[in-house]
Amino acid sequence: MQKSRPPLTIGWEAAKANAVPGFVLQGAMLSILIAYYTSARFANSLDRLAHYKQQHGLTFVIAAGILAGALLPEIFLIFFFQKGKLSGQNFRNLAFTAPTWAIDAVLVDLMYRANMIWFGDAVTASVVFAKICVDQLGYNPFLAAPGEVLVYEWKNDGFSWASVRRALSWNHYRDKIVPTLLATWVVWAPLMAIIYSLPYPLQFPLFALALTFWVLLLTYMTNRFGGKIEADAPLALAIADSAGRDSGEPPN
Repeated sequence: MQKSRPPLTIGWEAAKANAVPGFVLQGAMLSILIAYYTSARFANSLDRLAHYKQQHGLTFVIAAGILAGALLPEIFLIFFFQKGKLSGQNFRNLAFTAPTWAIDAVLVDLMYRANMIWFGDAVTASVVFAKICVDQLGYNPFLAAPGEVLVYEWKNDGFSWASVRRALSWNHYRDKIVPTLLATWVVWAPLMAIIYSLPYPLQFPLFALALTFWVLLLTYMTNRFGGKIEADAPLALAIADSAGRDSGEPPN
């Protein structure tokens, strides 16, 4: 029986696996940030997007979350890995991922709003740093990562409440959440520095854009190199593969 690896080792391997798509995404978002502050025409385009988000409020947030986290990845799978053929599994995926990502989007938008209320909308090093700390050291380890892993494990275990009870233990947090956090921080801590360097009205729309590309990149990686169609894995997809090798089971 293969010896289980420490959570930090799994997290580090997952971080390395996510590094290339993460660097691609960070480069793209950095280009958007630079263009916003150097091109009036580009800034006006993004400001119109921010105005549209403010006009439509919660509807925009929910629609963006479902589009980025559920609908586009499923369409991507259908056309690139299922040869354009719909299956019942696609609809079952969407029945789960659509409400999951809608709730996630609402929570993220609320967190951005709370950061703006607490620290203001000035783009200074101290304000950006404070918002990153709340995001990556508060919201992420105490709500986002545990909640995301819990929901997907609950689904993958056949909606068994035993998986929920298991998720509320320290051992589960150490073995599953800590590796997920390490893999996530490598990609999203720099991204949050970019997003928080933009005015508050643009932060959620740019998060939704980053999320769209991130999920599509990881969907491609999972299916291209894993040989398995799976649109409903958590963002730190490399974690599942590493954990599966440790346990001798296929990744969820």
